[in-house]
Amino acid sequence: MIISLIGYMGSGKSHISKVLSQKINFKLIDLDRQISVKNKMTIPEIFEKRGEIYFRKQENQILNKILGSTKDIILSVGGGTPAYFNNMEIINKHSESVFLQSSVKMLSERILKQKEKRPLVANIADEDLPEFIAKHLFERNVFYSQAKYKVITDGKSPEEIADEIAALF
Repeated sequence: MIISLIGYMGSGKSHISKVLSQKINFKLIDLDRQISVKNKMTIPEIFEKRGEIYFRKQENQILNKILGSTKDIILSVGGGTPAYFNNMEIINKHSESVFLQSSVKMLSERILKQKEKRPLVANIADEDLPEFIAKHLFERNVFYSQAKYKVITDGKSPEEIADEIAALF
């Protein structure tokens, strides 16, 4: 079984996937990490040197390869992954998808702390961040809402969220 965690940047996909993989003893694969390793660059470097279109093509190819596996995997995908190509369709076809839903307020607080590491928001003024996130989230919710399961993350610890996801399966 493959369990794919989807959600906006800052929703906790990376951290929760680590906790969940240890809890249920599934291999953890972080899609952004796989892209980074294959290209021998960080995600911000790929965006800067090769551009977003190159990144999205890499993301789709590697996603298809991972989802072709039959191993027990927790897959953490990037916040934009479901919104490109037919990624959400293949995520749902080949895995159990879980949308980690977070409020704009919580996402803003988290993203603000690590803004420079996030190419999509690095150049946005701090005071404009909540509005940007709300708009972006509105656009992406069309894809996120297609997930088979939804877990609300606000006010919960990563352990509580991992327990809730584990209970689904």
